[in-house]
Amino acid sequence: MKENRIMKKENENFVGDFQKVADRVSAMSITGNIILSAFKLIAGIAAHSNAMISDAVHSASDVFSTVVVMIGIRLASKKADKEHPYGHERLECVAAIILAMVLFMTGLGIGMKALRSIFSGSYNDLQVPGILALAAAVVSIIVKEAMFWYTKIYAVRIDSSALLADAWHHRSDAFSSIGALIGIVGARQGFPVMDSIASLVIFAFIVKAAYDIFKDAIDKMVDHSCDEETERQICECVMRNREVMGIDSLHTRIFGNRMYVDIEIAVDGSYTLKRSHEIAEEVHEDIERNFQKIKHIMVHVNPAQADM
Repeated sequence: MKENRIMKKENENFVGDFQKVADRVSAMSITGNIILSAFKLIAGIAAHSNAMISDAVHSASDVFSTVVVMIGIRLASKKADKEHPYGHERLECVAAIILAMVLFMTGLGIGMKALRSIFSGSYNDLQVPGILALAAAVVSIIVKEAMFWYTKIYAVRIDSSALLADAWHHRSDAFSSIGALIGIVGARQGFPVMDSIASLVIFAFIVKAAYDIFKDAIDKMVDHSCDEETERQICECVMRNREVMGIDSLHTRIFGNRMYVDIEIAVDGSYTLKRSHEIAEEVHEDIERNFQKIKHIMVHVNPAQADM
């Protein structure tokens, strides 16, 4: 009973740390995007750069995306209740799907605008932007790339689909700023069409990122099994118990960012029910101790076959 209380406490600590890290990273993202979008808007207006003004609006939209992430993670961290006995972890996947769609629509908008500009054939109406817009684009690329890596590192650390989606949203903004930079340089050199060509490349990167995020979230929502390496490590952990004579079956499933495990082990058929139960408890505790992402384990005991 004492071990079970310890495991329950560790599980609660995992959820608590997950939310604290996500909230801290999201707060940094919101603050950074507000400051950066204001800076780019001022630079775009002062330097007469429509590309930079559009980029500022793109950065401002990231604030909405991060708020969606915070709401999704906070809902996913709620404890199980009567209506949701298995918890709320999948709500984070819903947030990731929403962000993937936002990311896709952002890329689609960039791609459509680029195609219209290329096929319009009118490249001489673009007003030449000032040097301040050029500087703002460089600053934006550096800041957004730094925000991408900062968010991605913590997203991987706590295995958060929604936070990873937000990280890629930062990189999409960096790509957008690269397009703005190329467009500004091209316009100043007399080649405004470069902005549209670069935007098409950016569109491809953004759509690929949106697809990867969407696929990962869907996999976590449809009870996708764990990877083979994780299942192999679980089996090795179980077989370290000397009383376990074999593993009859192992089924795993991903629930949000947590895992569920159903395993059938074989023990000496002459053992009493009490002893078999004790072995099952030992296996249960060993797995929980070594795999913090596991939320629930069901251990079933079978009598070992005579030829085992």
